[in-house]
Amino acid sequence: MAQQYPPYIWHNGIIKPWAEATVHVMAHGLHYGSSVFEGIRCYATPDGPAIFRLTDHNRRLFASARIYEMPMPYSVDEINAACREVIKANGLAKGYLRPIAFRGLGGFGLSADCPTDVAVAAWDMGRYLGADVVEAGIDACVSSWQRFAPNTIPAGAKAGGNYLSGQLVAREARRLGFGEGIALASTGLLSEGAGENLFLVFNGELHTTPVSAALLNGITRNTLITLAQDAGLKVVERDIPREYLYLCDELFMCGTAAEVTPIRSVDGRQVGAGKPGPITRQLQDLFFGLFDGHTPDRYGWLEPV
Repeated sequence: MAQQYPPYIWHNGIIKPWAEATVHVMAHGLHYGSSVFEGIRCYATPDGPAIFRLTDHNRRLFASARIYEMPMPYSVDEINAACREVIKANGLAKGYLRPIAFRGLGGFGLSADCPTDVAVAAWDMGRYLGADVVEAGIDACVSSWQRFAPNTIPAGAKAGGNYLSGQLVAREARRLGFGEGIALASTGLLSEGAGENLFLVFNGELHTTPVSAALLNGITRNTLITLAQDAGLKVVERDIPREYLYLCDELFMCGTAAEVTPIRSVDGRQVGAGKPGPITRQLQDLFFGLFDGHTPDRYGWLEPV
C-alpha cells in the first residue's frame, strides 16, 4: 500500500506543501549519514491533543547535534513550536512527529562545513510493529548482526547513520518471519532491539540493559523506569547475557514508535507463559493511562498542542 502523506510539513522555518520540502541529491546528509532526528508521539487526550515529552525529545535532538558538531539554526523552543504548528496545520488529533536536522548542500567531503537544514513532519501512525502486537505480543529473534563497539559510533546520539545497524537487524528478522530483531553488543551481551529498548522481568523485578551496552537511552525507557519505581517495582540496570532472554518470566520492548510491545517468544523459544505477563500489563496500563487520564501526569510529560 502506498504511503498517504499529509498535506503540510515544516521546513527551514515555514510550513509548506509536503511535495515542496525537497533536498538536493548532493546534500551532505544523504552521502554521509550526517543527520540527527527524533520520533515523538502526539496523543488524543481528554484535554485535547498533547505531545508526549516534547521538550525532552527536542533537547535530545540538540544533544545529538552537539555530539556531531552540527550547528542548530533554531532553539529548542522554536522546534517545539514547529512541532505544534505542523500538528495544527495537518489537523491531527494524534500522530507521529519527526523532527530532523541534517547537513545540507554546501560542501563535499567528510569534514565539510555545510548549512544545517531542519524539518518537522507529522502524520497519523498506528502501531509500529503491527495492529494487535500491544495486546498479543510478537515473536522476536536474536540477530546475527551486532551493535557497534564503544568509541566507534556514539550510541548516545540519535543519528541517521546509526540506524543502518537497525535496518540490518530489522530486515533480517522480517526475512526470517519474526516480528522484530534483538541485537547483541560487541561484548556478546544484550544490547537492544532494532529500534527499541528491552526489559526483562525476573521474580517481579524489571531488568534492563545499561546505556553502556551500545543503546540509545530511550525516553520511553526512562518513562517506564519512572512509572515502575513510582508503583513500587524494583528496577535493575545491568549487563545481561543472551540466554536470559530464554529464562525470564516476561519480556517486552519499548520505544516511541513501538510504545510497550510484549515479546512472547525469542528464537522460537516461549518466554514465560507465551503471552504478555502481569508486570508487562501493569506497565502498559500505567503508560497508556497517561493519555486517557487514568495515570496522573505528575511530571508534566504531556505538553498541549
